[in-house]
Amino acid sequence: MPTRPDSPAGPPRVASVLGGTRPTYVLPRNFYARPTLKVTEELLGKVLVHRTRQGVTSGVIVETEAYIGEDDPACHASFGRTARSEPLFGPPGFAYVYLNYGIHYLMNAVTEADGYPGAVLIRALQPLDGMELMKTRRAPDGRAIGEHDLCRGPGNLTKALGITIKDNRRDLSDSTLTIEDRGISVGRIATGPRIGIRVAVERPWRYWVDGHKAVSGHRKRA
Repeated sequence: MPTRPDSPAGPPRVASVLGGTRPTYVLPRNFYARPTLKVTEELLGKVLVHRTRQGVTSGVIVETEAYIGEDDPACHASFGRTARSEPLFGPPGFAYVYLNYGIHYLMNAVTEADGYPGAVLIRALQPLDGMELMKTRRAPDGRAIGEHDLCRGPGNLTKALGITIKDNRRDLSDSTLTIEDRGISVGRIATGPRIGIRVAVERPWRYWVDGHKAVSGHRKRA
């Protein structure tokens, strides 16, 4: 799988930058008001945080996927401006959450300029805060779920973090659902075709931390 040539060499990792040289802060709206592919890549290593009455859960973003414009047949905007897709056309920096196939909620971060539809699907996380709460949400029957399986896949991570349709249109810079920069290094970044869709699968608009076990499309190398 291709990797960015300027990515740092060495084994894949998700580790805090030593020395605390970069303070933690919530990403501002202008972070998202940029080309979607740029945001898709730069969200890797950022931390998705959800604060609920049950507690705080969070995870490092290790896999993302871009959906861009009305001419992208895999993007909901390709059907035009509808009640469902309206958040995609709105201002950047807000959450777009929808029910997929009547089963799982999927969470996206809206990108681009106001009026131009674009979004980044959060596909996988490395759990950080509230791991026990995540396990309870994913497996109320008490069955064992490994750390890297908790938030592998966009439907699993929303369940683990308690994200539902009620979080649709949340302000990602100022609400109970935010994305933070905690100065985390993720190492090598890989790109490739999108997965889990039936059209425009050839577009290399998926980004992930190369070799990370929580990536939903994780495959062993030959």
